Amino acid sequence: MCNNYRLHVPVNVIGDAFRQADRPLHFPDGQPNLPATDDIRIGDRAAVITLEGETPQLTMTPWAWKGPGGRPVFNFRSDGRRFDGSTRCLIPADGFYEFTEAQHGEKRKTKWLFTMSGAPWFWIAGVIRDGAFAMLTTEPGPDVAPYHDRQVVVLAPDEGVAWLDLSRPEGEMLKALPAGALSVDRVWPPAHS
Repeated sequence: MCNNYRLHVPVNVIGDAFRQADRPLHFPDGQPNLPATDDIRIGDRAAVITLEGETPQLTMTPWAWKGPGGRPVFNFRSDGRRFDGSTRCLIPADGFYEFTEAQHGEKRKTKWLFTMSGAPWFWIAGVIRDGAFAMLTTEPGPDVAPYHDRQVVVLAPDEGVAWLDLSRPEGEMLKALPAGALSVDRVWPPAHS
């Protein structure tokens, strides 16, 4: 499951997605500095967008709430669930990682970076509970299936508002993308020249 993602997207670019929808992004805690980050991990505070009434707002929120047994809930299955009564959020990213078994001669697992083909960044659909967020997951699409049996729900930049206000049916959004929508590159171990 996705337990690591990347964000190299300036705050003004994130804001543009909302300006284009005539719903300017607000910053209730002040506009944060979002430095380019290769590895956002469980427990880190990260940028998420929620709706406050009709107003989209960006806040820095911890990734993962504590489950009943005390373990962190960082991914949350969307299958068979409805989220109309939930606090939905958007997690801006330009890549997410999946891990597979270590390659021969390596001790660490192989790390794969998934990016959206033809787009410099995207949203990951999420929900907020107990002041923290989790990423929604679904059955893997053809691009992710060779690497993992689940995947995060990825939305194009212009689809974010629809997730926040549910102006489109959830079933249209909470699904894997078609083949070729995601590109994958191995980041560990690095390719040898």
